[in-house]
Amino acid sequence: MSGRVSRRDVLRTGAAAGVAATLGGVGAAPAAATGPRGSRAGPPGRAGDDALALVNGRIHTMDADNTVARAVSIRGGRFVAVGDGVGDPGGRVIDLRGRTVVPGIIESHVHSVSLANRPGYHVAEVERATSIADVQESLAARRPDVPDGQWITALGGWHPNQWAEHRRPTLDELDDAVPDRPVLLYERFTGPAATNSLGKAFFDEVDAGPPPHPDAVKINVADDGSIASGGFGVATPATTALFVLRTLQTFDDKLRSSRDMMAYSASVGLTAHSDKVLFPTPGPLHPSQVLSNLDHYRMYDPLLHLHRNGETSIRMEFNFLHNQSDPELPELRERLKNQFQFFGDDMMRTGAIGEWAAPISAGDVWFEAQRVVAEAGWRNENAVGNLDELTRVVEAWEAVDAEFGITGDRYIVHHVPDVTEDLLDRLHALGAGVVMRAFTWVVGTAQSNGAPFRTIVDHGIKAGIEGDGAHISTLMPWPHMHYAVTGVNAFGELINDGQQITREEALRAFTRENAWFLRADDELGSIEPGKLADLVVLDRDYFTVPEDDIRRVGSVLTVVDGEVVHDSGEIKT
Repeated sequence: MSGRVSRRDVLRTGAAAGVAATLGGVGAAPAAATGPRGSRAGPPGRAGDDALALVNGRIHTMDADNTVARAVSIRGGRFVAVGDGVGDPGGRVIDLRGRTVVPGIIESHVHSVSLANRPGYHVAEVERATSIADVQESLAARRPDVPDGQWITALGGWHPNQWAEHRRPTLDELDDAVPDRPVLLYERFTGPAATNSLGKAFFDEVDAGPPPHPDAVKINVADDGSIASGGFGVATPATTALFVLRTLQTFDDKLRSSRDMMAYSASVGLTAHSDKVLFPTPGPLHPSQVLSNLDHYRMYDPLLHLHRNGETSIRMEFNFLHNQSDPELPELRERLKNQFQFFGDDMMRTGAIGEWAAPISAGDVWFEAQRVVAEAGWRNENAVGNLDELTRVVEAWEAVDAEFGITGDRYIVHHVPDVTEDLLDRLHALGAGVVMRAFTWVVGTAQSNGAPFRTIVDHGIKAGIEGDGAHISTLMPWPHMHYAVTGVNAFGELINDGQQITREEALRAFTRENAWFLRADDELGSIEPGKLADLVVLDRDYFTVPEDDIRRVGSVLTVVDGEVVHDSGEIKT
């Protein structure tokens, strides 16, 4: 991820040479790494120039040779040397005592902007739960931080299939966890939801008064605390409940949720996100909006505010999705005329057009959107739901390539539930890449809900893995890797037999390979001299734990841009 020359660039050459002299092994940062490409140009204070060394570990670098080192040294936000021992690095030294280290995990398809904009005091840890008792424990742990009258929320990527009971908590169970604060658990994309007694009393009062919006519907909380969902694109009880909470949200609330999103991301080892937005609905909030629908222009404001103040602790890239079926494509055309792609710095920047430029169901309008994006010279991305849609994407991109030339723009197809060798060959010829879906472990119950990991990886096309986190599945990446390795869903059923990949391949797809989709393959994705210093110290050895424990991997220490952004306290530092 690139930016302009910073003070770090001036210092980097001397720092690399000084630390490299004390470290044996793979090598040291070359002088060529000191140019403006990749320099962090954000506000001062996020990353400093103090040296940091991690020693006595099993550092899986994910470099081209799959090197496993014992030590790594960092200065100025970059890896300066990787090898077997450290002399005197001239700064802080952390003894890993044999722990496993991997590069920072990169999500090539995620919805963290909506996570940053969620109302209430959010409990992202609900997605780590394996039972309703775990859910109750997570909610109760949040309670001491929540002022009187404020909501505790858990919205998004979790699903009851993850929990032993395979159901949502009841009103009584939520009361047992948090009796004195209102609670709203909103499931995945469109609901349904669940609330406790205080939440039910609040929503009952809303139902008894004037409609909160002309298009709102009755929330109708059931006696067990459940709130029903309904059709897509229309107001439902669950979306109306979420709408009401959004109307109470202040900018300070959004700043808190943004900080919480970044902190939780770091705690599960995610250090870089490519956000894909979803279904823009510019203007005032509306009760038909589902989890993702926010003001298309203002939803970035809290994150940009934090970045201006040096509070960015993970890397973020923001795509622009356009959902118009208007043949004139007015919004897409204005975006392309008035926005810059890949503009920003190493910590926060704009992305491309996607996860689509128009609905693929829009036919000729969708095809014209492909032309408009190609003519503007922007990268284009499309999410597909079946083989027919993938075929249409490939044919359309071949047509716009013949007209405008797109082979150097790194076009991306997301989800890809089915594929053929012919389509992969044609995508490869276009210089495009494939992001493989791993989120079906949450709800997939049949072989048809699988993903062709093995077929795609063996082909050799650029391929990463996505979790569609915060909307469709969990933000934590480890259950996605577990699914890619085992083919087993949340129920313990084998649904993707024959398409499994190895642990190394799954981790590589989430690190070195996913970096390509952020146009940061020369900067991120591996622990090598000269690259930006993002890494994760794991709480267990991903490579050797029993398969079932892969989904439970977590971080005890996460480093982004050379600074510790998560520390569980398990390592004495």
